[in-house]
Amino acid sequence: MSTDAVLRELLVRQLDHWLPAALHRARRATLALAYAGGDATGAEEALRVVAEFADRLRGRRLTVLVVADDGTDLATRLGAAEAALPADVAVHLVPGGPDRLPVALKAAGAAGAPLLTVADGADPDPALLAAAASGRPAELLLVTVPGRSLRPALSAAGFPLATEVELVPDGDAPARLLGYATGSDKGLETVKEALWAVDEYAGVRYRDPADPQGRLLDISLEPEPGPLRRELLAELARSGPRTVTELRRFATTATVYRAADANRALASLLASGAATRDPEHGRLGGDVLISAAPNAGSSA
Repeated sequence: MSTDAVLRELLVRQLDHWLPAALHRARRATLALAYAGGDATGAEEALRVVAEFADRLRGRRLTVLVVADDGTDLATRLGAAEAALPADVAVHLVPGGPDRLPVALKAAGAAGAPLLTVADGADPDPALLAAAASGRPAELLLVTVPGRSLRPALSAAGFPLATEVELVPDGDAPARLLGYATGSDKGLETVKEALWAVDEYAGVRYRDPADPQGRLLDISLEPEPGPLRRELLAELARSGPRTVTELRRFATTATVYRAADANRALASLLASGAATRDPEHGRLGGDVLISAAPNAGSSA
C-alpha cells in the first residue's frame, strides 16, 4: 500500500468525524480537495462518504470543491460518484493545482462556515493557508515534501493547534510530510486516533519530525513509545518538572503521539528510573508532578 492509500484512508476517517459535526453546527459547509497531480482518487472516496450522510444533509448545503488537473477522466469518475449524492450537495471541479484554492474558496463563499481543506502536494503558501483558515471552524490536511516543520506557518495562519508526521514508504518512493491544523482539541484527538488506526500492514511507517533521532515507527494501535520517552525527557529538561496533565498535553500538541501514549511512556520512564514522581506512590493522576532524574538521557 502506498502513501496515497494511507492518505485516502485518513481522509475517509476524518470525513466520518467532520461531516456530521459540520452539518450539526451550521446550515452550510465546504469541503475543499486540491491535488497537485498524482493520485486524485481521494476525491471519489470523499464523495462516497458524503453520500452515506444523505439523511443528515436535508435542509443543509454542502459545497465540495475539487481542484485538480486530471483531465476528463477525473470529471467522468466524479460524475459517476456525484450521481449518488442528494441535491443538497454541489460539486465543482476546478482545473488547476492547490495554488487555485484561495480563489476557489472565495468564489464558493466558504468563509465563516465549517470548512475542511485537503491540499495534497501543496507548499505551505501563506495565501493558501489563510484561505483554509477562513472557515468557522476551519480544519486543514496539508501534504507536502519533508524538510521543514509546518507548525510555524500553520500557527501564523491562525490555526491554534497542529500536528505533523512523515509518511515513509518501503522501498525507494519518497517520504511525504502530513500536517493537520485545527482550532479544536477534539479534531486533533480524532486525527491522532485515525493516524494510528489505519492499516498497519500498509508498507508505510511514520517518523515524528520532533524526534531528533528520526526513528521509524510501525503503524499500530499501541505505537512504540521510545521516541516519545526521549521527547518527554527533553521537555522536562527544557521546562523543569511538569504535571502528568501538562505532559499529556505536550504529547498531543507537540508530537505525533496521543495523550494515552504519554501515560504509557511516563510509566516506562518511572519504572526505569529515568524520571521521578511526586507523590512517590499512588495512581498516576493528572496532578502528579514528574521530574527528570539525573543523567536521565542515558536511560531513555
